[in-house]
Amino acid sequence: MTPASALAGPGWPDTARRLTGTVQRLSVQIHDVGVMNGNTFGRLFQVTTFGESHGEAMGCTVSGCPAGVELDEAAVQAELDRRKPGQSMITTSRGEPDEVSIKSGLQDGYTTGTPLGMVIQNKDARSGKYEPFVTAPRPSHGDFTYSAKFGTRNWGGGGRSSARETVNWVAAGAVAKQVLEQSGYDVQVKAHVNQVGDIEAPAVSFEEMLEHTENNEVRCAHPETAEEMRDAVDQYQKEGDSIGGSLYFECRGVPRGLGAPRFDSVPARLGQAMFSVPATTGFQFGKGREARRMRGTERNEDWAFDNGSRETVVSEEGDPVPEGNDHGGLQGGITTGEPIYGEVTWHAPTSIPSTQETVDWETGERKEIQVVGRHDPVLMPRAVPVVEAMLRLTILDFMLLGGRINPDRLDDRPGEYRTEYHPESPVEDPDDADTSAETIDD
Repeated sequence: MTPASALAGPGWPDTARRLTGTVQRLSVQIHDVGVMNGNTFGRLFQVTTFGESHGEAMGCTVSGCPAGVELDEAAVQAELDRRKPGQSMITTSRGEPDEVSIKSGLQDGYTTGTPLGMVIQNKDARSGKYEPFVTAPRPSHGDFTYSAKFGTRNWGGGGRSSARETVNWVAAGAVAKQVLEQSGYDVQVKAHVNQVGDIEAPAVSFEEMLEHTENNEVRCAHPETAEEMRDAVDQYQKEGDSIGGSLYFECRGVPRGLGAPRFDSVPARLGQAMFSVPATTGFQFGKGREARRMRGTERNEDWAFDNGSRETVVSEEGDPVPEGNDHGGLQGGITTGEPIYGEVTWHAPTSIPSTQETVDWETGERKEIQVVGRHDPVLMPRAVPVVEAMLRLTILDFMLLGGRINPDRLDDRPGEYRTEYHPESPVEDPDDADTSAETIDD
């Protein structure tokens, strides 16, 4: 080993400068990869995604999933089926089966605590219709901004900026759903489309959302309003147009005390999750925008002792609980144990067949274009499973960070190696095995 005195010789200042420069470059590289390109979501339960709309495949790795979760691949697929294209006449006709293949992180059907790798092949990509927009950006898309940031881009189907990428989020969210279901906490998450254009559904209960949301193409839990919404979307399609709207979400069974003040508060992280969904223009919780017209005496809620009648609140009889829930289950950025609820808003899909204008920076010409292809006329119906996935990912991450779920293993038995999910040793080695283990007689 080189003695420290030798390092502190005449060349030490130059060595120190080189080392400092190397550390700085590494720090910038790590910052660029981890933050600037924004491909990872979560703190402990981390999801890193890859893939472009018309690339070979989509996929993600999920790090931080506790060991011992009995992962049902069919249940993951069921969530993906809710999001996949081609479900109805009001979704894109792109024929993607969205079949998931889990490549790592499982042993005999149980998670091992190591990263889960999931891949979804793209089967129906047709990039030819996007060639006119390589240097002539489509109006209100990410074409020009991606080119301006990176100096290049994958232009087929919008590439990385396409909402196709959310298939990865739903796959990861389906894993989070199973972790929560097997954790002993009764966390329930549901969303439904509550507005399309100027057609707004009346308030519905959580039970109505569970019962009715999946029974119609619009995914609105109020059947009569769902019919109106469906007719309206048909009309927008006939006119070569699209329309925006919103969905309502609710999370029940979330324990109190989750979240951290300020930058890692629950609403801050939920806001990040929801604004990551393409085309999102608004996120609110509790009274949301209505609160700007409310006095403090109207919005503030007194505290009382739980008398056993608050079935939707995670608390024990005699615990302090707010009288009401205008704050949406969050106070000071931390969960109260009451239902977390809110709304997410989307603008109309930007890929529409109507004639629009753009400029081609390569030819210097002004051009009239039509974005002809297979596109959704409305985003909210397929956004329902995406929002539910992001809610579960966020809640599970907070529960792991808060120690409510052991981040190493779901059974919370540190040091215990004899488990029902550990692989079993074969009774006898196969005759053709390259190696063997013989019992030693004492």
